[in-house]
Amino acid sequence: MDAGDSHKLIIITAPSGSGKSTIVNFLLQHFTNLKFSVSACTRLPRAGEMNGVNYHFISAQDFEMKIQEDAFAEYEMVYPGKYYGTLKSELVSIWNQEKYPLVDIDVQGAMRLKKYYQENALTIFIKAPSIEELENRLRKRGTETEESLLERISKATEELSFSNHFDHIIVNDNLALACEQTQQLITSFIQK
Repeated sequence: MDAGDSHKLIIITAPSGSGKSTIVNFLLQHFTNLKFSVSACTRLPRAGEMNGVNYHFISAQDFEMKIQEDAFAEYEMVYPGKYYGTLKSELVSIWNQEKYPLVDIDVQGAMRLKKYYQENALTIFIKAPSIEELENRLRKRGTETEESLLERISKATEELSFSNHFDHIIVNDNLALACEQTQQLITSFIQK
């Protein structure tokens, strides 16, 4: 990695149920020079989640202090008192390892990171072939109540309206093909 490459990052975003996590896991297995960027949040860890692995779990007070210190490349209050953000120190730590951060983030956060890092950021929007297919995938997970399912569908519809703000859109109607297309985009970006 030369000095010109040192601050590139890959940003992947998608509505729930689009297959983003599966594609991100594929990329991390196939690129030794990518490293997952762990986001910070103020919610409590869920069962099995570990601090520094799944998220950097911090208090709302500490998060707000870090906002004042300009410690975030981007952040958002997703729900009242519930913050999520990308720490600049996390990205710098990955760059210092001579790797590229792979940021798995929501649509609004992805747009803020792209604005901050501009041509050094590659943004990829993953989408299901249709809202109906997205709903089917979410139903098959069996993790949603009808109310939370409808909220996710509504949010997905809103997020889809921003897809044209991203460098590339991958339609995930064939997982192997979507993984391959995403891999090719990242390879081209890194080699630029």
